[in-house]
Amino acid sequence: MTHVLVTGATGYIGGRLVPQLLEAGYEVTCLVRSPWKLTDVPWRERVHVAEGDLSDPEAVRRAMTGIDVAFYLVHSMRAGSDFGAAEKRDAQSFADAAEDAGVGRIVYLGGLHPDGVPLSPHLASRAAVGQVFLDSDVPAIVFQAGIVIGSGSASFEMIRHLTEVLPYMPAPRWVRNRVQPIAVRDVLRYLVESVALDERIDRTFDIGGPDVLRYGQMMNGYALEAGLRQRPIAALPVFTPWLASQWVNLVTPVPRRIAVPIIASLQNDCVADERDIDQVIPPPPEGLLSYRGAVRLALSRERDGQVETSWQSATVPGAPSDPLPSDPDWAGYTVRTDVRERRSEAPAEDVWKIIESIGGDNGWYSSPLAWAVRGWIDRLSGGVGMRRGRRHPSRLHTGDVIDVWRVESIDRGHALRLRAEMRMPGRGWLELGVDPDGHGSVYRQRAVFVPKGLAGRLYWATLLPFHGVIFGGMVTSILRAAERSSGADS
Repeated sequence: MTHVLVTGATGYIGGRLVPQLLEAGYEVTCLVRSPWKLTDVPWRERVHVAEGDLSDPEAVRRAMTGIDVAFYLVHSMRAGSDFGAAEKRDAQSFADAAEDAGVGRIVYLGGLHPDGVPLSPHLASRAAVGQVFLDSDVPAIVFQAGIVIGSGSASFEMIRHLTEVLPYMPAPRWVRNRVQPIAVRDVLRYLVESVALDERIDRTFDIGGPDVLRYGQMMNGYALEAGLRQRPIAALPVFTPWLASQWVNLVTPVPRRIAVPIIASLQNDCVADERDIDQVIPPPPEGLLSYRGAVRLALSRERDGQVETSWQSATVPGAPSDPLPSDPDWAGYTVRTDVRERRSEAPAEDVWKIIESIGGDNGWYSSPLAWAVRGWIDRLSGGVGMRRGRRHPSRLHTGDVIDVWRVESIDRGHALRLRAEMRMPGRGWLELGVDPDGHGSVYRQRAVFVPKGLAGRLYWATLLPFHGVIFGGMVTSILRAAERSSGADS
């Protein structure tokens, strides 16, 4: 049986590729930095998990043992002048480990870009990583894709929110550039089929859908599929990439750190120069999915609550990557807590339904204005804000995002722990839990904050007077909703 290694299995593409590789009959190992993020994925028991970071050559070498095909599906959204050099080092380490282990092929998903023109730093980095693999002694297939359209993709969310929020679209000049979007379904098909290709193939392949559109046409194509009026678009020369990213940061849920590289990559036409892939992986009998078909499929999957992975799962720089110990009062740390407990006449299962559905469109059950203000402050400072929402309205899994929080652990029916990913001088968690108690239940809630320096202590002290409104209000409203749902308040 062919043994496949997947990096980026907790990301948007990798998280969808793994189950398809398993369905195709391949043995799969996932190299991940934080194995706990895979705890609740439905395919967890069918894969091998290797813990390690791509910057650790020894961890990569251990993961390569017995591998036939290695997928490299990671690309950082880090800022700074040295991120490109770091990514190139990680790619070289990966290629060296693959060569030493006798891996038969490396498969990499990079970005579609024109030749002979200056590229944005992130697009240039992707091209450089692809070249590292092509220069190695291990045969490599480097797919170069443009905008990927699918439920949960960052590009799709940008298009959707820019179109839905604004009746009139002041936009940068790049809305006139030509792009060739591709459905995530077709990207995954190419990746799966690449495992069985002739091992002598060692080259790049441009991949794109059947439509070549201007970015403005993509927005209005979305409007038609969503039942909206087409939006008048005015291309303004004053919109620099930096200014456009601030605009996207305010209007859409996509944070600045992700919007910047996406927008920078749109400064040039992104159209496939060749279609050689058709000679080795023929299109399906019904053809590749059109742009509007991809939008239609994405919208239907969201309506049905079938979003498998999302850009929201991307790790936030500076956020802790390991779970909080169950008791955070460990030596050497200052820990601030707000602990609340209350009995309810509602059964534990009804209280749990409210806990697991918290956030997103369902809200936080206390002071909506305070939560909204905190979210806007976070957005203005370059953070994720409150607009990431959640993938499913009533079901959570480890690693899922809920607005400014990430699910760090879930003991379904009993306890939920969320880790804060907002910008603040310290680290924060929110724990919600319930236990049966006779005919009713006991609800528990704990906010935990580990301050960083004087600023962190002042931050906690400043918010302390509002805890009664925010955290106390949560207890009251959550239990009231549960009691109303169970009929215990009648």
